[in-house]
Amino acid sequence: MRMTEHDALQVAAANANGRQPVVFLHGLWLLSSSWDRWAVMFEAAGYTVLAPGWPDDPDTVEEANAHPDVFAHKSIGQVADHFAQIVNGLTRKPVLIGHSFGGLLAQILAGRGLAAVTVAIDPAPFQGVLPLPFSALKSAWPVLGNPANRNRAVPLTYEQFRYAFANAVGEEEARTLYARFAVPAAGEPLFQAAVANFNPWTEATVDTANPARGPLLILSGEKDHTVPWAVAHASFKLQNANAGISEILEMPGRGHALTIDSGWREVADTAMKFVRRFAPSASEERRP
Repeated sequence: MRMTEHDALQVAAANANGRQPVVFLHGLWLLSSSWDRWAVMFEAAGYTVLAPGWPDDPDTVEEANAHPDVFAHKSIGQVADHFAQIVNGLTRKPVLIGHSFGGLLAQILAGRGLAAVTVAIDPAPFQGVLPLPFSALKSAWPVLGNPANRNRAVPLTYEQFRYAFANAVGEEEARTLYARFAVPAAGEPLFQAAVANFNPWTEATVDTANPARGPLLILSGEKDHTVPWAVAHASFKLQNANAGISEILEMPGRGHALTIDSGWREVADTAMKFVRRFAPSASEERRP
């Protein structure tokens, strides 16, 4: 799949300014615009930011909800290769920051040796991650409950979004988040992740042993229903066998919407603190 003109322009701009690139990877039921506030923060700190969408992603939430079918037929491998093409176009190895399935994709790319630093926030599970808490199954059930959804784009109702994403915020904020951010999502990645441990050829696999993986931080929301601590920690245990630095932190009181809700800044600050240890920004590189 060819890089879009928008993505090519982002890559060219990042290469031209020479600053440390940070690539944000979104997950299911969100668009790349979910990272807009993070992008402003990281740009202000001296990084250059890219926030590519998944293949065929619409530009706006309104367009996405009006034309949901464009999200269908997107596999983990297809999306990972799409992002790898973008990353390989950069002259500097980027920082990768991903949320949910974006966190899984960030780990896949890091396992290919494509990341300077990786932050995986409430990352979707990959092959070898065994826990399946009830809340994770319930969060995914709007898709997994119907096998035909594998080839469809599936929206969440407000009640489903409230449980899977916005359980740790108040009712008013949850409704605001749903209206501002929620879009349909491809069903296939959820089916791939669900059977990853039974499929030796699964695309939901991460090379956790690659010595070129780079430093990795996993952030877990304490109250996350979609990717509970048991799932995030199981991912960490597999990654911790890597020769590189692997760390995990729990964000108290936070749910799966921790990157977009009113407490996003605390999560972004935590991620940036880790990133700065291993990939300083342009302003920090100039300090004596």
